[in-house]
Amino acid sequence: MTLSQGHLIAFFAVLAFISWVGVGAARKVKNATDFAVGGRKSGVPMVSGTIVGTIIGGASTVGTAQLAFSVGFSAWWFTLGAGIALLVMAAFYAGPLRASKLQTIPQFLALHYGARAGKLAAVAASVGIFFSIVANILSATPLVAALFHTDFTRAVAFVMALTVFYVVFGGVWATGRVGIWKTILIYITLISVAYVTYTRMGGWNGYLSAFPPTPWFSLVGRGWGVDLGSGLSLLVGTLTTQTYIQALFSATDEKTAKAGAVTAALITLPSGIPAVMVGMFMRQHHPEIVPIDALPLFVLTYLPPWLGGLAIAALLLAAIGSAAGLALGVGTMLNRDILSAMKWRFFENHALLTNRLVIFLVMMGAAAFTFGNLRSLVLEWNFLSMGLRGAGIFFPFSLAIFMPGCVNPGFALLSIAAGTVATIGWKFVFPQGTDPLYAGLAASALVLCGSLFGPRQSRSDG
Repeated sequence: MTLSQGHLIAFFAVLAFISWVGVGAARKVKNATDFAVGGRKSGVPMVSGTIVGTIIGGASTVGTAQLAFSVGFSAWWFTLGAGIALLVMAAFYAGPLRASKLQTIPQFLALHYGARAGKLAAVAASVGIFFSIVANILSATPLVAALFHTDFTRAVAFVMALTVFYVVFGGVWATGRVGIWKTILIYITLISVAYVTYTRMGGWNGYLSAFPPTPWFSLVGRGWGVDLGSGLSLLVGTLTTQTYIQALFSATDEKTAKAGAVTAALITLPSGIPAVMVGMFMRQHHPEIVPIDALPLFVLTYLPPWLGGLAIAALLLAAIGSAAGLALGVGTMLNRDILSAMKWRFFENHALLTNRLVIFLVMMGAAAFTFGNLRSLVLEWNFLSMGLRGAGIFFPFSLAIFMPGCVNPGFALLSIAAGTVATIGWKFVFPQGTDPLYAGLAASALVLCGSLFGPRQSRSDG
């Protein structure tokens, strides 16, 4: 992959503009509350921008095209499942969560089940989200290395520098504002590649003549268990991801939170289809390439240089923005639910600085982890992430919203632990078997069933 002068001009112009937006957002941050939830002053554009800016990342673009190169339309599950989950969030979760006036999911769980449940949920969710950050770095780092013919160490440094401009200084303000512009750039890219692939393939008839119906045009082309498990993991994971819930907490009111989630859903749902079209197009015309290069190679080969440079910048920002937004969620949980519980005076007096440092350290850890997994499938990490962050939390979290007081706090704590451990254990014991999300949800649900026979008790303060 080589950038021409036209590519480079457009590429760096976009990056300079986005960096300017990120720095401008940082000026609005005066304290830790501004950083985490924007002072609860976010309107629909900011709420939806924060969600979309995080959810449409490397997995939704580069990773989806990578998987579509091998299996076709079942690669759509990432944005399809996420879009459905956001509609469910808007209909059932947004109102109660915004009304709670909290900042994190663990705080919500601690309110209903005690402090230990909140701390455990913070750790479990953070580990799960960490793998999704890794997936986005996996999308961004090889792209930078190939484009600028540099080694992975320098590529990671470049990715980290952009992340600093994106979120470390501006928090949710930067995530939302940059997310709005990133979404515009991504959709310019997606519409362009959809048009070019459609016309060059000769319309849908061209696709239909080039590929057999199974598995290429089936949403369950990899098998019912695998693909439905992917959809379920997106539903469970999205509904329990701190960054998306944090966007709802930042809304001015309940109505704004719901409208923001619906807007994000309508933007997210169709966004994976152009990436699928590109993956299949490149499989037909360039079967010799490495699958992860399908979308970047397409935009450099088939789009005009100015548009190709813009598209490459948009793809890079998609991966970096998603990683940064997820890191914001992890940093907020660790800062609010773990570090604050230690009662260290430094954390209490320097909450804003601590938030920024934690996010930076999370990104550094994810970048280091990336080096040993450069050849792995991006979407595999994302699906594992979604299951891991939601398997133990989903049922206790949902019951706290819809049926508060019905679950014994001790059983809720055990349910979070059982779901998380079962998900990890199943993945290690059966790495190529049934989706580990099923095992995690089953273990969590089984424990919660025991609460029906357990005595009611007050929340634990431990």
